This record gives sequence, structure tokens and C-alpha cells, in this order.
Amino acid sequence: MDFLLHERVRSGDRSAFAEIFDEHARVVYAHAIRTTGDWALAEDVMSLTFLEAWRLRDKLREEVRSVRAWLLGIATNVMRNITRAARRHREAMSRLPPPEGLPDFSDEVVGQLADAQRLAAAARALHRLKRAEREVFTLVVWSDLGYAAAAEALGIPVGTVRSRLSRARKKLRRLVEEELAADSHDAEPQTGNGQHMSQNGAAAPRAFHRRSAR
Repeated sequence: MDFLLHERVRSGDRSAFAEIFDEHARVVYAHAIRTTGDWALAEDVMSLTFLEAWRLRDKLREEVRSVRAWLLGIATNVMRNITRAARRHREAMSRLPPPEGLPDFSDEVVGQLADAQRLAAAARALHRLKRAEREVFTLVVWSDLGYAAAAEALGIPVGTVRSRLSRARKKLRRLVEEELAADSHDAEPQTGNGQHMSQNGAAAPRAFHRRSAR
């Protein structure tokens, strides 16, 4: 740990804090985007995280063994505080029309759409977990913190990190598949009265879809 750098930060040296930002900004942003599933919101989370870190710079002392874990802990708290605003933001973004000028049916665009769908499905599944399980999963699995560092970031015992992560993994596998299946079902063409279209263009009765979904 660079104690001299931390001392400079605590004393209000902005150039020293800029070094910490340059080293850890991408990690904080990646953690935020994987947790929220929203690129724009992730940028806000990253900005708020470093603003809060600057405000709390006096805490950057010897007990902070990992600056990365310290920052991700702050980011986790930021996302706790803006969950409601993030939900409204995602709903507003979902009503925007798709960007124009993209080539139809190109492999690149299809790949981007698939990635975006999987990211959105993963984000929705993640938010169906309990908050405690979600926070442990994003820190350990997506942000690659060790158990001890995640425990430090969240202020909980290492054993609690392990047990929450185990539960989160099991639940998330099932939930992601449910979200992707729901996306696939919603994408099926429908007639004006809400009936799904079969492969030959005929309207399939609703009862069939209710039976097949069981």
C-alpha cells in the first residue's frame, strides 16, 4: 500500500487523488454497469463514488488495506441510495426509440443486441436477489474482489460473504434463464387480439400458450 500517496490524499492533494482515480475508475465503472445494467447510470455512480471518496478521504488510513475494496464499498452504498432513481431512469430509457442509421441484420449489430439483451436480463435477475446477496455477488464475481476484500468493503465477516455468495450463485443461474425465456416469449409476434402467431402465420389460441408455458 502506498502510504505516502494516501497521506497526500488525506492532506487534500488533488493530484494524488487523481492518481487513485486513474488507477481505479475503470473498476468502479465496470462494477456499476454490471450491477445496474445501465451505461449512463453507471457513469453517474462512478462520479458520485469518487466525489464521496474525496469527501471521506480522511478515512484513507492504515485500516484501509485495499483502496479498491474501499472504493467499491462506497460505490455499493451509492447504488443503495439511488436504486429508486435508477429504476425510473431505466423505465425512461426503455421508452426511447432505437438509434437510427444502423445497418439491418449485420452480424455486428445482432451481436450487440444479443449482448445488450443478456446484460439487461442479468441485471433484472440480479435485482431479484436479496440486496445482501446481490452486493456480495457483484463484488466477488463481477469486480473480482477476494472474500476478505469484499468483507472489508461491506463490513461483514468473511464467512458471511461465502454463504451469501453460494446462495446468490444458485439463485442467479435460475433467474437469468427465466428472464431470457421471458424475453424470448415476449418477442413472439402477436395478432391484434393478443394471440401468438404460429410459424406458418396462423394465430395460435391463447390456451395453447398457457398449456405450453406450464
